[in-house]
Amino acid sequence: MPSHFDIELKDAVPPLVLALDVGSTASRGMVYDAQGRPVGRRAKVAHSFTVAPDGTSEIDPDQVVEEVKQIIDTLSEALGEHRVAAIALDTFASSLVAVDDGGHPLTPCFTYADGRCGEHVVALRKELSEEALQQRTGTRVHSSYWPARLRWLAETRPDVAASTAHYLSLGDYVLLSITGTLATGTSTAAWTGMVDRHTAEWYAELVEIAGIRLDQLPPIHHLDQPVRIEPKRAAKLAKRWPVLDGARWFAPITDGLAANVGLGAYDETTIGASCATSGALRVLVTEMPEELPAGLWCYRVSHDRALVGGALNDVGRALAWADVTVAVDQVDPDDLSAALTAEPHETTPLVLPFFTGERSTGWAADARAVVTGIGAGSAPVEVYRGVIEGIALSYARIASQLREVAPQPEKLYCGGSVTTSRPELLQVMADAMRTSVTPVRMKRSTLHGTALLALETVAPDVRRARPDRGAALTPDYARRPYYTERFQRFERVYDALFG
Repeated sequence: MPSHFDIELKDAVPPLVLALDVGSTASRGMVYDAQGRPVGRRAKVAHSFTVAPDGTSEIDPDQVVEEVKQIIDTLSEALGEHRVAAIALDTFASSLVAVDDGGHPLTPCFTYADGRCGEHVVALRKELSEEALQQRTGTRVHSSYWPARLRWLAETRPDVAASTAHYLSLGDYVLLSITGTLATGTSTAAWTGMVDRHTAEWYAELVEIAGIRLDQLPPIHHLDQPVRIEPKRAAKLAKRWPVLDGARWFAPITDGLAANVGLGAYDETTIGASCATSGALRVLVTEMPEELPAGLWCYRVSHDRALVGGALNDVGRALAWADVTVAVDQVDPDDLSAALTAEPHETTPLVLPFFTGERSTGWAADARAVVTGIGAGSAPVEVYRGVIEGIALSYARIASQLREVAPQPEKLYCGGSVTTSRPELLQVMADAMRTSVTPVRMKRSTLHGTALLALETVAPDVRRARPDRGAALTPDYARRPYYTERFQRFERVYDALFG
């Protein structure tokens, strides 16, 4: 049942923004009014990554372009005569597509989870000062970032490297395919690991080390800099989608930035937590941290803001593994929920949930999940509880370092599909992180954030509506000794296997 936050088209306050989101499991779209309220119809096209045991994680970029066009078709039809003032797009971060001089893809889209460049990660870590790189770009050497991936591509597909005119993120490719404009958003560029976080420009020395040229990279656009579309192309777009005639298109941004803003974590007072297929803790800051802890990243997202935090590859993905492995469909839902909300017990297995490698805080790209402490009498629900605790402890590892550079946050807003599909996780997170967790009761918070960022430019003086939030879950301090011991065991196992 829709909340008061969702409105009908007749009640919308102009100008309207059409927001698009390309996530790990689907492409989505929705229209928002000037107050940031979702308007009328929504659209979704499901997809999945092609994965393989060697670390492959890909998606066809042209498939995504067609999904986005289909979504625009659906939403445009629903708008009737109502015009759209802006089109804004976010995608999952740290993707890569190589294109020729005609803009045609020479590769699939390699996603953030593609780990086939692991050997090149190891080589770069020996070649570079990773600590100095992190302070300059805000990122470490990792398989999800471009330097190692570009070297892997050049080594394994030299014909592709020789034919590549531009290297793009997925959102850049979608923008180029639809509008003919070559551009990238500041956050999208930063998530490649190749942007100087102090200047918000491509880091020329690292570009050379990665084996490519600066002219093979798209121009960077800040949040308040819509892209320019050639008049003939704009007329063609308007012919197909009349409601977009005269609309401003914005360079693609990353889903991480959009998710934080959509949750309401848009300044230093609030941590945003994403709990979906992957996960993250982030704080949006206006003052760039001088020194970063080793486990965090810092992405420049515009000329006046940066996003500090850490990410987890596996949240919903880890729970999907647990669903299958412990045969949740054969467990009474009430019994499972009771096990996840019960007082913690020392017999619960310890799980390091690195099913597709680790990002924050240790950047062990080749790490894989570890389960320890299973006994002959361990029940399936106990293993499932161990996965839940492992996810919460992974968030806690990030939070402990985040407090070093962002000491001001007073609140933590949490959103994402897992918060509704497995809400028991939130109390465990609160206990493990020792901080209150407030669920944001709004689907598509990432789309919401993408729209809000565009509205900063097209409707700067309109007050935004506030989405529904649930009651804050406060930490139970009686459980502090348990989670302190768990945290320490987690670190000992991690250091022994991946440190």
